[in-house]
Amino acid sequence: MKRSWNWPIWAGFVLAVVGLVSYVPFFARFPITRDFPWVNLLMFAGALALLGLGLMRAYRKPEAHRGRVFGAALALLSVLGMGFFCWGLFYVARQLPPSSSSPQVGQKAPDFVLPDQDGKPVALADLLSAPGAGGVKPAGALLIFYRGYW
Repeated sequence: MKRSWNWPIWAGFVLAVVGLVSYVPFFARFPITRDFPWVNLLMFAGALALLGLGLMRAYRKPEAHRGRVFGAALALLSVLGMGFFCWGLFYVARQLPPSSSSPQVGQKAPDFVLPDQDGKPVALADLLSAPGAGGVKPAGALLIFYRGYW
């Protein structure tokens, strides 16, 4: 009896590799997938399911399906790659040093000049001295910092 090609092992390995290499060049571009890599984790779950199915087929019926040696090796490589991805994203990225020189909540911000959405320079002092709606001088400015493309 000729043994058939064990496609779940190879499909699981390919899905794991795509999940590993797709985060930085593609999914990090979009805020919905950049903040938490849920698409990559779903790919990893699918890859693990396919690898498990392929290994079960290879070890339960070795006379019908191939993949006992390659299946184990590809599964090990996939799990190591997924572990490296999760370690780097969930552990290493969270170990950034604290910024002791950053302004604290309620602290007065130093004067600065930054470009607005049209590229024109805007100074904090100009915002605080210009009359707002109804001719009332603003009491302060709300500064919002967010991750963007720089």
